[in-house]
Amino acid sequence: MDKKKRKPITRRLIQLYSALLYNAYLNGFTEGQIYTGPLKSVCVPGLNCYSCPGAVAACPLGSLQNAISASADRPAFYVVGILLLFGMLLGRVICGFLCPFGLIQELLHKIPAKKLKKNKVTQKLTWMKYVILAVFVIVIPVLYAIRHLPLPAFCKFICPAGTLEGAVMLLIHPANSDLRAMTGGLFWWKFAVMVLILAACVFIFRAFCRFICPLGAVYSLFAKIALLGVRVDLTKCTDCGVCVKTCPMDIRNVGDRECIQCGNCIDICPEKAISFNAGKLVKYILWTAAVLFLITVLVYVNFSKNETISSSNDSGEKLEDFTIECLDGTDFTLSEQKGKVVVINLWATWCIPCINELPNFDKIQSEYPDEVTVIAIHSAPVTTDVNKWLSDYSYEIKFASDEEGEISKMLASSDVLPQTLIINQEGNVVYKKNGSLTYEELSDAVSGALG
Repeated sequence: MDKKKRKPITRRLIQLYSALLYNAYLNGFTEGQIYTGPLKSVCVPGLNCYSCPGAVAACPLGSLQNAISASADRPAFYVVGILLLFGMLLGRVICGFLCPFGLIQELLHKIPAKKLKKNKVTQKLTWMKYVILAVFVIVIPVLYAIRHLPLPAFCKFICPAGTLEGAVMLLIHPANSDLRAMTGGLFWWKFAVMVLILAACVFIFRAFCRFICPLGAVYSLFAKIALLGVRVDLTKCTDCGVCVKTCPMDIRNVGDRECIQCGNCIDICPEKAISFNAGKLVKYILWTAAVLFLITVLVYVNFSKNETISSSNDSGEKLEDFTIECLDGTDFTLSEQKGKVVVINLWATWCIPCINELPNFDKIQSEYPDEVTVIAIHSAPVTTDVNKWLSDYSYEIKFASDEEGEISKMLASSDVLPQTLIINQEGNVVYKKNGSLTYEELSDAVSGALG
């Protein structure tokens, strides 16, 4: 195989590698559940939905919106810092090599159909992604955060990756058949948006990346300073324009804000003025390290316990007293529950494992109506009407909504949901778990707390 044919295959292998690495929790696809382990608090570089059954980490775009929504309570240092790091190191190399949704778009474009070539109109439309970044990722979340109503607007109303990788992948699994009856107008709106975008990608090369993706807009700001990317040797370049004419993206110059750094122009340049600098030894070392890292992640998330569990009957840890208003209008005060076992569950309507385990808590409440108090606290950010969501169910447990996020911050040991705490009759925390609980695990923990 000649060198020209080898380069596109190498890029495709890296794209497939990234897609597998980001979605290494293969058990999620077989079980219809999402990964809730500690890696979920880490951001990957590319667009990959947090709610995909296989996703082992967070999407930087979703994390940015949630951080902006919570900016009144805590600065978004981590997310902004990680985006700056990704941008300065890689820039839009992430779009060309490390974004699973970019791979999906390129594969769709291979479907035989008449293709729309770039033109002056498509070049102007590229500015639309900056408008979407400003409005849906920054302005709307900020306005709602001021009103203490967190709203990750792009994820909720537009993101096709979230619909395809998250909602659709979970809904088609037989284990989640009950969720299908819960789909409403918002889901069908996003489904329609997804279908339109995916259909556009058949006729327009990477239509989502070029005109809509806010993450690509963020990374494009680092086009001139990113350490990695294609470079033009101006001493060799004759300004023939072959690279710009051949590129399917709306570039005006190699390496500008619209360039996804795919490197296809390297082989096209007749003067060999374009390069992607990396020696053979460096490539071999990186590939070896990458394969070993992927194997480690696959083994860790699929064959080890990914929840953090601690259980003790004499830990002595006591929670700070708190009061929260329940959705039925009554108040729940922790100190007033002394003499009872208290089970606190942190959950959210957008968390599929949370929804699936709620019946377990309701069953425990019905089995121990006098000895146990179960309260499910909807953890911030609260992006839906929890009361309306619960109207389709008849749970006996208490529900509360932590819109300010103060209670969640005090109780949670990480950002992972669901989380469960059990307090015995003396007020000591005797059980904690990050991640889903089976009924048997919950029953055993409650029985232990009851002594």
